[in-house]
Amino acid sequence: MKPNRPRVTRLLFPAVLAAVLGAGTAACDSDTTSEGTSSNVRTLSPEPAASPLASESPRTQRSKEASVSADLERVRAEATKVLEGADGRGNAVKDVSVTGRPVTEGEDFRSALVRVTNSTGQEAFYAVRVEFVDADGEVLDSVVLGFEDAPPGRTVSKQANSSKAAGVTTFPRIAQAERG
Repeated sequence: MKPNRPRVTRLLFPAVLAAVLGAGTAACDSDTTSEGTSSNVRTLSPEPAASPLASESPRTQRSKEASVSADLERVRAEATKVLEGADGRGNAVKDVSVTGRPVTEGEDFRSALVRVTNSTGQEAFYAVRVEFVDADGEVLDSVVLGFEDAPPGRTVSKQANSSKAAGVTTFPRIAQAERG
């Protein structure tokens, strides 16, 4: 008697499929970091939602913020020093523009967008003093910004913020701009 091929195939197929899947799963659970393993090998197991290395601890975040704050203060101090040595309004007033930003209800500061266009053929440091003045022309606050390594022929921008001018209609203006 000749065996019925479709029936044998139907009975053997699930067993063969289970064996192949079992071997594949065992291969995925193996250590893929050993020497000689291709970097293109991917496992089917899902990545953890958040690894301990990917999420920052509050201490690490505070440390990063302190580092950024220290760097901003260093650049501001350098810009202040450059402006102290400037003649009058400085050598780069024509390279700088300022635009006041709209105020929203309850804001604790006034803000202006300062743009510097490096008109030279090489990277340059720009020091800029922005004054926030009221309708009578009285200076309410003065903010110093530093622009490190402004690329030649390009425009870079930063925000100048004043908490002293909050709640008052003010107009930002460039008081000094020096290319160092």
